[in-house]
Amino acid sequence: MKRYLYILIASFFLISSCEDIVDGVNENPNKITPDDIDAKLFLSGAILANTSGQAGHLNRISGLFSGQLVGLTSLYANIYGYSISTAESIGTWSRFYVGVVPNARFIREKLPDDNLMQGIAKVLEAHAIGTAASLFGDVPYSEIVSDVSDPQFDGQVSVLTALNTLLDDAIGDLGAAANASLPEDLYFGGDATKWQAAAYTLKARFLMMRKDYAGAFQAAQNGIASAANNMQHIPRGDPSVSSGDKNLFWEILAGARTGDIGTANSYLIQLLDNSSAVYRGNAKTDETARLGYYRIDESSATNNLGIIEQFEPQNLVTYQETKLTLAETALRTSTFAAALQHLNEYRAWLNGGGGLNANFTGQPHQYDPYVAADFDIGGMENPDGISQSDALLREIIEERYISGFGTFMPFDDARRVRVANPTLGVPFPFNTATATAHPERMPYSDDELNTNSNAPENDPGIFVKTEVNRN
Repeated sequence: MKRYLYILIASFFLISSCEDIVDGVNENPNKITPDDIDAKLFLSGAILANTSGQAGHLNRISGLFSGQLVGLTSLYANIYGYSISTAESIGTWSRFYVGVVPNARFIREKLPDDNLMQGIAKVLEAHAIGTAASLFGDVPYSEIVSDVSDPQFDGQVSVLTALNTLLDDAIGDLGAAANASLPEDLYFGGDATKWQAAAYTLKARFLMMRKDYAGAFQAAQNGIASAANNMQHIPRGDPSVSSGDKNLFWEILAGARTGDIGTANSYLIQLLDNSSAVYRGNAKTDETARLGYYRIDESSATNNLGIIEQFEPQNLVTYQETKLTLAETALRTSTFAAALQHLNEYRAWLNGGGGLNANFTGQPHQYDPYVAADFDIGGMENPDGISQSDALLREIIEERYISGFGTFMPFDDARRVRVANPTLGVPFPFNTATATAHPERMPYSDDELNTNSNAPENDPGIFVKTEVNRN
């Protein structure tokens, strides 16, 4: 891994002329260096790279691995059958290590007294590297963007611990910052309060990975409190053009991957389909609208008006994650009643059309509040006679599975819950019915394996547990 400064700016022109043939005779007047550019302009590049890493190719693969998507033909069919090469991680690895962190570090270096930019840059770095650690396990961090050409791979837990400190620093910066009009901030437009809430939700996410439920509960209480404040990729492209700044999933179906990947009869769809044996609806829950919203027709991008419609925002850090983290961690560390209250508050949001777009809010949907008796043995949410607490936990994790579609949360939960609650019976499905091993990580980038002397000689494989999920 080399040190790069990766600038993703739509266009940047610098025109200069030499008015005096003597002055600056040894300088190239047309040479652009990073110092010639306003440091704030590097923010858009970091955000675009982060978006592509968080909502791109490996995100779709995580959906295949967690049973939400189906690979139907070509590349995605092979990956769906667990045949995946290190080449599949090149793009995402580059987005994080070349696109996000160098730009974020440059902003911090050039704007040391700007609390808003300092805080934003730190959150972006934590988001990118935290996702990398979650997906790959041990990753380079302590020696990146330095004079070290081949940075060491740090332990997954040590990286997540360092990011927790970085997020604390960011929260402090953002708490001291004033909101500003910042068009380069494609997520929040310079709103320090929204960035701070996102930092808390990310902190809760990384603590959940480590099964520090008390810490996650504390952080999530200050996280994103409204879906209006979600961190999202919001497509802004030209509707008359079939590519360019659209929903990233829509773009692949509009391009070379038509027919390759969709929801088909995935486990996600079965949960939402009232004709399925595993339909999760009941007298208080009608999933008709969400079934339509989440269904992805692989045959043509134009057939999709729901979660991958060309201008449908893509969730990155959300109220949905925050609220359901509060529900799960309250149950694990506080009381049944507190957890049920958080779940019911979330269901009230769903009942009002939350999580749907205008094409589906008019379709039938119902999410009435649950009561404790619904989780008693024999209750509507406990037909198999497990404990009341486990029945509620199962419902919360199932809701995280559905509401987290399009993010890495279902893949993170599948790996975590298999270890934390192996007898709970949360039905995370896997793609091969006879499989005795299940995906635990993504392969390292082929580029990193080939150029970093400190990288493993060979990728350990997708079935090797990462540090946080070994116990």
